[in-house]
Amino acid sequence: MGEDSDWGKLGALEKLNRLYLAIISRYRDYIEEHENISLAELPALVTPKNGAVIAKVDEIKSSFERYDYEKNFREAGTAAFEFVRGKVDDIVLPLQFWLAPEETLAFMIGDTLDRCTLLCSMLIALGNPSSKVAVVMKGDSRRIFVHCELDGSVYMFDLGDGIRRFAAKRELVASLNIDKDTTAYEFNDITQTDIG
Repeated sequence: MGEDSDWGKLGALEKLNRLYLAIISRYRDYIEEHENISLAELPALVTPKNGAVIAKVDEIKSSFERYDYEKNFREAGTAAFEFVRGKVDDIVLPLQFWLAPEETLAFMIGDTLDRCTLLCSMLIALGNPSSKVAVVMKGDSRRIFVHCELDGSVYMFDLGDGIRRFAAKRELVASLNIDKDTTAYEFNDITQTDIG
């Protein structure tokens, strides 16, 4: 009983997945070279006008008798957050590969950046153009979350830690402990800027 007998026990789908993984691993450097996105190109990842994103947002809006941004965004934004956090599986691919929000929705998987990009797209589609994905890196540590302004406060949507409210953006930034060894930036479908 060796490796050959174990291979025979695998189903066709499992064999196909292992083959895909072998192919991806072989061409990892090539794929990552062509998947490289500059900071200036990050806004292209946020797609609030994409049909799949709009369909998911319309599904959330349909839970309200008549969706009104002023009255319902807080609850709708929480629903979008809970959907991404609870229904879209967090995965780490063996290579750097960007998923568009519609791909994250189609496969219901993505890494933290993919999932945050989807959430940001949904929050903007729900009517909050201040929504941004934030990336904070220091050494091997990487923290990614979404934030937006609402009613004079700033809300952080952290897929690992939940939703936090800050009185102002400077309070949110202070909580990040940014120093000279930290790289921190934020982006949405319109802009990309440094944090700090």
